[in-house]
Amino acid sequence: MGEQLRLYSYWRSSAAYRVRIGLNLKGLAYETVPVHLVRDGGQQHRPEYVAKNPQHMVPTLQHGARVIRQSVAILEYLDEAWPSPRLLPMTARDRARVRALAQMVASDIHPLNNLRVLQYFEHTWKVPQSERDDWIRHWILEGFTAMETLLSQEAATGTYCHGNTPGLADCCLVPQVFNARRFGVDLSAFPTITRIEEACLALPAFERARPENQPDAQPG
Repeated sequence: MGEQLRLYSYWRSSAAYRVRIGLNLKGLAYETVPVHLVRDGGQQHRPEYVAKNPQHMVPTLQHGARVIRQSVAILEYLDEAWPSPRLLPMTARDRARVRALAQMVASDIHPLNNLRVLQYFEHTWKVPQSERDDWIRHWILEGFTAMETLLSQEAATGTYCHGNTPGLADCCLVPQVFNARRFGVDLSAFPTITRIEEACLALPAFERARPENQPDAQPG
């Protein structure tokens, strides 16, 4: 496993943010290769990048000659390739819970607010900015309402989404809270989510992964 890790990332991509957290939690050194999703019409559309990721999306992780796509698949790859510290729990029951929490973000909330969806609304359907922002807030609020219920009511929740060790679900939740704040979502109804976010951001692995701490970060 001595090959170099190279992460194709965009500073404000929540999917890339997830992977940065996972890499940091594992204590893995990696090279960041910025892919600007807006500049020059979107650098993710350049032929040399599309050859690595035909979906025209970030993140992409290159590990030696291997190329892994999709953020949750990348996180699970890291967990299998470098088993300690674990991102997924030991038992099948607990792994299912963590995966379900992660997928509530990665499969249900985030795709509806993805840049390519918003760009389609803007350029093809000419949806005004205020209506696009309402769309974003609606789906974050709906998803967070369900997540707050599960996290606040289930005994398996601890300091973090599952127990007292950060893992896969936290890797997904924290970037989505960043997006919520970015778009002005009122988080007062989600005390468990914000408590977990605060605990996560106190850890160096999460702090280093924050968008504003990336080499391609931009003001504003």
